[in-house]
Amino acid sequence: MDCLGCILANKVQPTNIVYENDYVTCFLDHAPFNEGHTLILPKQHFVDVDELDNETASAIMSACILLSKALKQLYKPDGITVTQNGGIFNELTHYHMHVVPRYKNQSFSDFYTEDAVLDENIRGLSDTKNLLREVIDKLK
Repeated sequence: MDCLGCILANKVQPTNIVYENDYVTCFLDHAPFNEGHTLILPKQHFVDVDELDNETASAIMSACILLSKALKQLYKPDGITVTQNGGIFNELTHYHMHVVPRYKNQSFSDFYTEDAVLDENIRGLSDTKNLLREVIDKLK
């Protein structure tokens, strides 16, 4: 496995997993825009959205719905931003979807600035992971 996304999605390298099934692994972003910022990666290698098979695409959307419900319950955001970057904008060269709680004072353009990223040590990703997993387990 040379692909970092494959390595992360298939748990070769440790991440803060909040949910997984046969098709996807969902874990906290290491440099979150907001607390609870989660990535959904398919376990099978895909680069862009137009390469996904129907089963994987369905699993990604189902995970996105579950994560959105959990994030809304836990953090009470004003909304959820769901995004994915393809082509040269895909930093992992592996398909991944961001699910991010957002608040009304935050511009969407801020999502793409380095200054907007939280310091992972301030929030404690393992604490966030545990809280989010508890909520997801109740929703399943």
